[in-house]
Amino acid sequence: MSRVTGLGRDVLMTSALGASIWSDMFIVAFKLPNLFRRIFAEGAFTQAFMPSFIASKHKGVFATAIFLRFLLFIFGMSIVLTFFPEPLTKLMAWGWSAEKIADTSVLTAINFWYLDFIFIVSFFAALLQYKNHFATTALSTILLNISMITSLLLTMKDDPKVVAYALSFAVLLGGLLQVMVHLIAIKKLSLHKILLGGWKYRSTRDVKPEEKKFKSLFLPSILGNSAPQLAAFLDTFLATFLVSGSVTYLFFANRIFQLPLALIAIATATVLFPAVSKALKNNNETLAYTNLSQAFWLLLFLLGGATVGGVLLAEPIIWLLFEHGNFTTEMSHKTAHVLQMYMVGLIPFGLAKLFSLFLFASHRHLKAAKIAIYSLLASSIASVILMQSLGAMGLALAGSIGGWVLFGLTVREVGVDKFLAIIRSKKSFYFLFAMVSFSFFIYALNIWLITLIR
Repeated sequence: MSRVTGLGRDVLMTSALGASIWSDMFIVAFKLPNLFRRIFAEGAFTQAFMPSFIASKHKGVFATAIFLRFLLFIFGMSIVLTFFPEPLTKLMAWGWSAEKIADTSVLTAINFWYLDFIFIVSFFAALLQYKNHFATTALSTILLNISMITSLLLTMKDDPKVVAYALSFAVLLGGLLQVMVHLIAIKKLSLHKILLGGWKYRSTRDVKPEEKKFKSLFLPSILGNSAPQLAAFLDTFLATFLVSGSVTYLFFANRIFQLPLALIAIATATVLFPAVSKALKNNNETLAYTNLSQAFWLLLFLLGGATVGGVLLAEPIIWLLFEHGNFTTEMSHKTAHVLQMYMVGLIPFGLAKLFSLFLFASHRHLKAAKIAIYSLLASSIASVILMQSLGAMGLALAGSIGGWVLFGLTVREVGVDKFLAIIRSKKSFYFLFAMVSFSFFIYALNIWLITLIR
């Protein structure tokens, strides 16, 4: 529901702004807090915090210490960015003019405060996951989307500049609402007692060794989880050197790509992680790898079907969601081509998310980080090469290439023998047969739909 309302938000954005200068400017301003939202909320913080929290002897004191340190650091960053937003904006949009940077920097300063809210949400979400409660976090992004949708409905007929500013303030309101619903869930599950106890006994319990362990896991966890997000962030930076509208094509195509990735891969990995962590902590590898095998086939069939549908039905999908108002047929074609390039990387990114759980659960965060860096390097090199001839399409394809590198290296680290043991199954034959059959059906459906809409 979170992703569906997000698509609804994007539909209204394209209607109000199209692929215009102000659309590009808002997307760049929202890019950094949105990047951190995906990195924090979709596993990186939790995968560093959870093993340390489970092992902690003084859970409340440890949790409180981590929360306060991070919050003060992020709050300080937000203060600095409020007064000096132009250097960061220039860094994100190097190819833009000084005037465009100046206009965008105001939006950057507003949107950056969302990062404070999303850290609080991510911290509370990690505590809720420890109690096997996932619904509040999964649903809370709906509040952000509803806030932005409301602002779009109220300003749809106004000047694009007004729409961009309204969206920016709506982002902050949505972040505040997300924090509030998490506070309610924390209170309902009595987790506030852990935090209150942690504050009360913070000076009498020594958690410095646990904090040190967490810090050694956190940065590698960020890097290990953020390859697709950082690749998309790099795409936005490079797209500012391309023709106007390229940033928007990449943003909306990536939004479609993120839908099956979140609904299928991230949802599965999020729910599986506490179980895998506890199984490995109890030296029960058999149970952990049984869970992996079951999740692997579920993901492969669903992600395979989504890939076929996304590649072959790209134009009808973009036409249905975005081609109205200021979003033209030409914009649809360009966005559809970008989407096809992104979808090539759906399976590897999704399966890498699954296999990397074992690296994080067994405290191999540094290894996961190295793999992510190699993937990002491959993606970056491919981006610079492919954007010369393919433009925004080349940037999306480069991201997919990075996804395949990420998957291959992650499987090698977890164990090629374990991967081969999983795929040596008649399910592999069923998968190939299903994908070929499904491809013929979707190809015929696409021809029929294109005839109708064009």
